[in-house]
Amino acid sequence: MSELSGVTVVVTRPVHQAEKLCQRIEAGNGKVLRFPVIDIRPPENPQQCQAQLVGLADYDLAIFVSSNAVDAAMAMLKTPQAWPTALPVAAVGKATARAIMKTPLPVPFVAPEPFNSEALLGLPELQKLDGKRILIFRGNGGRELLRNSLLEQGAQVEYIECYQRVVSQTNTQPLYAAWEQERADTMPIVVTSNQGLQNLVSIVDKEHQPALLASPLIVISERAASLSARLGFTQAPVVATAANDDAVLAALKTWVESGRKYDEKI
Repeated sequence: MSELSGVTVVVTRPVHQAEKLCQRIEAGNGKVLRFPVIDIRPPENPQQCQAQLVGLADYDLAIFVSSNAVDAAMAMLKTPQAWPTALPVAAVGKATARAIMKTPLPVPFVAPEPFNSEALLGLPELQKLDGKRILIFRGNGGRELLRNSLLEQGAQVEYIECYQRVVSQTNTQPLYAAWEQERADTMPIVVTSNQGLQNLVSIVDKEHQPALLASPLIVISERAASLSARLGFTQAPVVATAANDDAVLAALKTWVESGRKYDEKI
C-alpha cells in the first residue's frame, strides 16, 4: 500500500478494533489519525441477558452479528462450556466467525461475500425455519432486516442485546489541527457503521462541520453511502466490499487511484 505515502487517514473504529488497520496503513507509508467515535460498553440490562443465556437450550439457532457480540456473550457465560452442544451458531461476517472460532462454540455458518445479513439469509441452513426459535446476539439497536426476514419465514426471533455502543468522548483537537495543516478533502475518513457515521457528525463542532462534510469517506455499505449524502457530505464515498481490513485498504487504494487525492494543497 505504498500508494498511501503522504496520506493522512482518519480511522474511526473503536479503539480495541482499530489497531491492526492502523498498523497496516502505517506500514504502507500512510499516516493515521486515530479518532474513535464508538465505545463498547456492558449491556444496559445484564440481568435480562443472563436470564436469556440460562435458556439457551430452548433455541434452535444462535446468530452473532459482530465480534463484539461474541466477546460479550463469552464474558457473560459462567463457563464457555455452558453453551449447549446441540445449538448451532451463525455469523454475520468474517471477523465474527473468527471470534467464534477462538471459543469452544460450534463452527459457525458464515455469511458469504459480501459478508452481511442479506448474504447470511441466503444460506441453505437458514431456510425452512418455520416454528424455529432463534436468538440474535447484538448490541443496542441496529438493523431490523435479519429479524424481520426470519419472522417472515415463520421463525420465532428474540434479541439478546449483550453490549452497548455509545458515543466516544474523543478529543477532537488533533482532528481540527490536522484540518488546519492540510486540506480536509485530502484526508479520507474510514467509517465502518452507520452509527459511527452519525456519531462522527455529532462529535465535530459547528465551526468544523464544513471541513468534515468536505472530507472523503471510506464506508462499508451502500446504506452508509446513502446516509452520508443525507447528512450533507459533498463527496460520494468509496464503498468497501466488506468490513474487513483487506477490503478497507483496497477501498483506500481505489480512492487514491481515482484522483480524489490532491498532491498539491491550494
